[in-house]
Amino acid sequence: MKVNQINVAQDMKISDLISQFDKSGVLGAGRVGRACNILTDMIQDDEMKVFMSLGGPLIPGGMRNIVTQMIREGHVDLIVSSGANITHDLLEAFGGAHYRHEGKDDEELNEEGIGRIADINVGSDDFTVFESEIIKIFDNISSTKSHISIQEMLYEIGLLINDNSSFVATAAENKIPIFAPGLIDSMMGLQLWIFNQDHDFVVDAVADMHYLSDIVFEAPKVGAILLGGGLTKHYTLASNVIKGGLDAAIQITMDRPEAGSLGGAPLEEAKSWAKARCGSSLASVVGDVTVIFPLIYAAALDKISSD
Repeated sequence: MKVNQINVAQDMKISDLISQFDKSGVLGAGRVGRACNILTDMIQDDEMKVFMSLGGPLIPGGMRNIVTQMIREGHVDLIVSSGANITHDLLEAFGGAHYRHEGKDDEELNEEGIGRIADINVGSDDFTVFESEIIKIFDNISSTKSHISIQEMLYEIGLLINDNSSFVATAAENKIPIFAPGLIDSMMGLQLWIFNQDHDFVVDAVADMHYLSDIVFEAPKVGAILLGGGLTKHYTLASNVIKGGLDAAIQITMDRPEAGSLGGAPLEEAKSWAKARCGSSLASVVGDVTVIFPLIYAAALDKISSD
């Protein structure tokens, strides 16, 4: 098939631009176009349960409203998140914020009580509020439940959050489960450990697998939106190995395959492990999630509204 040269026109729709990408070949633009097509098909397939994994600093990086919108629109059915993204979502729900980095020296930031995530700053005062509020929530939940799964705890937390922009709260409102297998590796995990020093409150990670496996077995088909790599990507893939793997998936990551890490592995590699089915629709895009995913989701929405 001939590679078509990309044409750009004034006032063209985002879906038209991504369609141009799709026809251009198999380099980055072509992969973005294929990922958009697969995302559109996943959203429109009523038989498909769509899992979304959130790895890396996506909430601090500006993706919070998009994740919340996808939950509210019914475009995702399950989320696997890092503990950090949950922490940063709640930090904003408690009145905190993330700020653009202004180029100050990191030792100067340390003296001012500011933590840096690449070009994003977060103030220690906001984390102080977070710590105070999350302890109150733990106390509330533990007053009626002494043994709870991570997913159940996040659902209960979401019910206690009053913020329409929070993806944790919106997920609870819409009964979309959130799994966070690495929750302890976050500021929330640290506060949970501190809380447990003088409270009998068991958070059971293994218990999540019973619920998750039921979802996988009961779904006619499963698709995945893998944003970033690492634990959240693997948990999403591994949870589907019990039924032969994913039927469709897209991944966007800055990780590269040369080092052999899972984060940078192309999705095709997952077929060898039965984490993706042979014949499944897959697209791997190397790039910044905060740039690429808003583009392909906007184009997918445009395509869906045009059908």
